[in-house]
Amino acid sequence: MILPGATLGMLGGGQLGQMFTLAARRMGYAVWVLDPDPDCPAAAVADRHLCAPYEDSASLQEMTATCAAISTEFENVPLRALERAARHVPVRPHAAAVAVAQDRLQEKAFFLGLEMDTAPFAAVRTAADLPVAVASVSFPAILKTARWGYDGKGQGRVASAADLAHVWAGMGKPEAILEERIALTQELSVVMVRAADGMMAFYPVVENRHHQGILDFSVVPARCAESLQDQARRSAARIADALDYVGVLAIEFFVDGAGRLLVSEMAPRPHNSGHFTIDACVHSQFDQQVRALCGLPLGETRLLSPVVMMNLLGDLWENDEPDWSTLLRHPQLKLHLYGKKVARPGRKMGHVNVLAPDIRQAMAVLDALRGDGRRPREAGMGFPDAEHSAGCGPSCKPLRQSQ
Repeated sequence: MILPGATLGMLGGGQLGQMFTLAARRMGYAVWVLDPDPDCPAAAVADRHLCAPYEDSASLQEMTATCAAISTEFENVPLRALERAARHVPVRPHAAAVAVAQDRLQEKAFFLGLEMDTAPFAAVRTAADLPVAVASVSFPAILKTARWGYDGKGQGRVASAADLAHVWAGMGKPEAILEERIALTQELSVVMVRAADGMMAFYPVVENRHHQGILDFSVVPARCAESLQDQARRSAARIADALDYVGVLAIEFFVDGAGRLLVSEMAPRPHNSGHFTIDACVHSQFDQQVRALCGLPLGETRLLSPVVMMNLLGDLWENDEPDWSTLLRHPQLKLHLYGKKVARPGRKMGHVNVLAPDIRQAMAVLDALRGDGRRPREAGMGFPDAEHSAGCGPSCKPLRQSQ
């Protein structure tokens, strides 16, 4: 075990790296962060910020000489950086597991190899693949870049087979995956942690609502059958075991109109939908990331209160600083701002956790923040309407959200 007093390394200095650093420092560890952004959120709280590219030899050498173990906060960290670090210190999760999540085509093949259901899809690598993709997938569909896509980026809607070539060309003809749009009844996620000895701990299943490809809010506990939740946890466990994964892992699922659970994608790190754990669980997902990295016994994941987590996007800063008094007048709401200096549409600037005796009361607080229809929208914070944001069609037109 790596005990408090040691120094831990984090590749990536975004908000996930920041929250890992805060958890680690609270537990008595020092943290070094490697990130090329001089203004990254983790820099403000880390013991040292190495401001350099992830593959910078001198920085990696210095980090591995000082840190007892290293983790990462995002899946697109260069694999060579993980592999080089792993020659000297434990790196969790390991590069081979991260590699699967870096490529959507490889990820889908991995899920199929585990005999898991997914939305129908087809690979698009060259122009020769277009006719095969059209024959394999029903429309409408979504074309996604195989790599570097997140929060709705690297995606294009394909209304019909005739549109595919045009949409692909407009994206620069990348390696991509064409995925059939499913009529969803729910989106779920499982946030879990697996230790080096194979022990696992699971947080309550999360019910998610997205808007324009970005997570809008999460509801915990999820409002779905326990049998479906058990199936989701079992699927997540199979994925973690197959990867020989160590660390926090999140798996996202779709539930289609027939009630089938379809695995969508995975994140080899703490996840946006797991931010509720910071305030509503015995141990947060970041506590668990520290514990798994250091070989400590896993912490308890028990839910202390029903909770709704909502993202705060840069759109709220469109005209001026948001009116925080509107948020803070709610005593059951906990505000988390990441300290990012530049607000852009769609950029995650913070989140709130609303804790309440039941989900109905927590959702009522969100309705009040958004403007619930019984008073002008301007009286709220300008968030998407909770009811409309459940969909993803053109009717979703939240005030002060980019269209």
